[in-house]
Formats: sequence, C-alpha cells, structure tokens
Amino acid sequence: MKKLFIVSILFSALALGQKKGIPAVVQNAFSKSFPTVTKVKWEKEDGNFEAGFKENGIEKSVLLSSKGEILETESSIMVTELSKKITDYVAKNYPNKKIKGGAKIIDAKNKVSYEAEIKDLDLLFDEKGDFIKVSKD
Repeated sequence: MKKLFIVSILFSALALGQKKGIPAVVQNAFSKSFPTVTKVKWEKEDGNFEAGFKENGIEKSVLLSSKGEILETESSIMVTELSKKITDYVAKNYPNKKIKGGAKIIDAKNKVSYEAEIKDLDLLFDEKGDFIKVSKD
C-alpha cells in the first residue's frame, strides 16, 4: 500500500509539471531554447504547438513541431521598425487602414519575414519588404 501511495504521488507530480495536452518533448525543447521564460501560454495549431510569452519585455511566440523542433519564432516590433516599402504598400493597398502592430518572423532555416497587422488582417512580407500574402487575423 505504501508503494502504491508513493507511485501515485510521483505520477501526480509529473502531471503537474506538464502543461495539459503539450507533449513533454515540446515543453523540454522550449525550456532548453528559452530557459529564463517562466510564463507561457500554449496553443495547439494545425498539429504543432505555439508558445506565447514575453522575453526582455518583447512579446514573442514560437511554433514547435510535435517532435520539439522550432519551426518559427515571431517577435513583435514597433510599426516604425517596418521598412518604408512595407508601410508604403499598406498605405497604397489599404488606404483606410492603419497598421496596428508589426512582427519579425524567423523560420527554421533562418529566413526572415515581416508581418504588418491591420484590422482583422495580417500582411506578410519578405525580408526585402515585398508582399507575400494576406491572412485573416
């Protein structure tokens, strides 16, 4: 009986250490890459896992595969940090919209892209500021 009690306590402790529904391999990969981050909001996204957090005062999110591989890191940036080419594109193609926020995205191959957020839409641009696509927020 004593052994059963100890085993149940160990399983309870392990369960508390994991976020519900997030595989340990994913959590461990995140913790290894971002050891100082303690508050994380997890979401499941198309079979992958997105961790939202703040690091050094900057809002970030990391997309990890179910195997714990980092697929993409997104860091919020000031609108003023978006290139003139991006802001000109938005002004021309969305004249009645204001850019609410921006983000710098780095994928697993270190390819950089930028996101301009306007009402209900995210506009994606390549590193040079050329438009790639639009998606609903």
